[in-house]
Amino acid sequence: MQLIFFDLDGTLLNDASEISVFTRETLYLLSESNIAYTVATGRSRLSAQAIIDGHDFGLPQIYNNGVTVWDPKIQQFTFENLLNSTEILTVIDTAVSQGITPFVHAIENHRHLIFHATPRHDVEKELIEKYFSGIKVRLLPLEALSANSQVTNISMIGVAATINEMWRKFNTHENLIAYSGAALEGKQFVWMDVHNCRASKGAAVTNLKNQLGATSIMCFGDSDNDLSMFALADESYAPENAKAEIKNSASAVIGSNHEDGIAHFLRERFSL
Repeated sequence: MQLIFFDLDGTLLNDASEISVFTRETLYLLSESNIAYTVATGRSRLSAQAIIDGHDFGLPQIYNNGVTVWDPKIQQFTFENLLNSTEILTVIDTAVSQGITPFVHAIENHRHLIFHATPRHDVEKELIEKYFSGIKVRLLPLEALSANSQVTNISMIGVAATINEMWRKFNTHENLIAYSGAALEGKQFVWMDVHNCRASKGAAVTNLKNQLGATSIMCFGDSDNDLSMFALADESYAPENAKAEIKNSASAVIGSNHEDGIAHFLRERFSL
């Protein structure tokens, strides 16, 4: 059994953060040919749900960069490497000291909660009004965060210089890892997700490979959070729009996400 893992943003999704008609038809052809596939994304299940539902993603799905796995058959989450209270406090204090609002993501009783302080910048307010409201997440004040909350990650957005400085600090911390990238809100802004350092797509992919009895792994990704699964995959492919580091780590570079590069590759690779 060969198992395919798709990153979403910048990879399977086009520049409008959608699965195009051509890619949707390609996923259907994969399913009809009994070729197994699923997702491995930095997104939460809630933010990805509207995008992937209806596209035959019937296998367990990896979210939050490997912290969360959702099994659609039994409608259940499993968690690995959640942030502990000390790590949470470290991230929050660092963000607040830099004038950035941390958004603490947690899952309780299968509900996605986000705890945050009062946003300080317009880009943070826009994130709440246009993005978080669209995925119907429950927003709560940071003071409501309890010591036993299941915190998957802490995200933030801000100008590149500030976020990049924090990114460097978190990635030198012995218990943390941070991923970042260009924000949709404008070229001057950067987003960042912070996790426990043991959390990775690669670890979650390995677990699913063993769980499902897959004999080989093929994966697609475009950013630094995909490197861990590229390192263990039998085949790994980066779209032309991917970061240089991931293209250098890939088995090959294929067409860009906005040109249905993954779908065109799969049709040729599997004669769909």
